[in-house]
Amino acid sequence: MTKAEILDKLKEIMLAMDPTKADLISGANENTRLVEDLGLTSVGILYMVVAIEETFSVNFDNLGVRDFKTIGDAVSFIEDKKNR
Repeated sequence: MTKAEILDKLKEIMLAMDPTKADLISGANENTRLVEDLGLTSVGILYMVVAIEETFSVNFDNLGVRDFKTIGDAVSFIEDKKNR
């Protein structure tokens, strides 16, 4: 799975979480900050973590919810987990 494919899937997850932010999400890239740019709360990030686990079949071992600052952080995590 390429970074672009992972990014597209993450956008789908975020859009399902909050369809009212469709414009922000559609323009998001790896530098987009989850809290500052997209307005995700810690609960939103937690939901995203659960959705990532289900969608990509990866587990978050000791990763904290706040360890993801940007979409790129999530993409890199998923890419690393999938390549093991």
